[in-house]
Amino acid sequence: MLMVVRHLAAIVMPFTMAVLVPLWIVRSNRSAPAGLPAIASQLAGVVALAIGLALFAASVRYFAVQGRGTLAPWDPPKLLVVAGPYRYVRNPMISGVVFILAGEALVLVSRPLALWALLFLCVNLVYIPLLEEPLLVERFGDAYREYCREVHRIVPRARPWDPRGRRGVSERA
Repeated sequence: MLMVVRHLAAIVMPFTMAVLVPLWIVRSNRSAPAGLPAIASQLAGVVALAIGLALFAASVRYFAVQGRGTLAPWDPPKLLVVAGPYRYVRNPMISGVVFILAGEALVLVSRPLALWALLFLCVNLVYIPLLEEPLLVERFGDAYREYCREVHRIVPRARPWDPRGRRGVSERA
């Protein structure tokens, strides 16, 4: 039960970024485009939403089961997780939220939501290397440095990285 509460508390920030801010943007900028281009945009948006939700859910699961922590900075994983989606990209949670935001923009055919998705991505492209990664180097040392050499920050690898034989790393796939 405690783990469920820990994860619910940790999801507050992504929920705010992916649901509450977009709701505020949509309420401020209402429009209802129609026609074939809008339908194509909405179908692409549904696909993007599904990809984003899958990435986010898998990331939370791997953090809980293998890392024994949450996505929250105040309750991070105890072990470096390099399994599942983390074998392809270092930040699948951020990638997942970007897909969700882009999917929302496409489904609602909303330029302001697309700009929000782009802003969210840009902020994370600055935040992650400047603040998050140095802390991860401190916590996980050489295992994290090697992981960084092998797996890209945002753009996924074509093939999964094989972390076998690494110490201090949760490597079950």
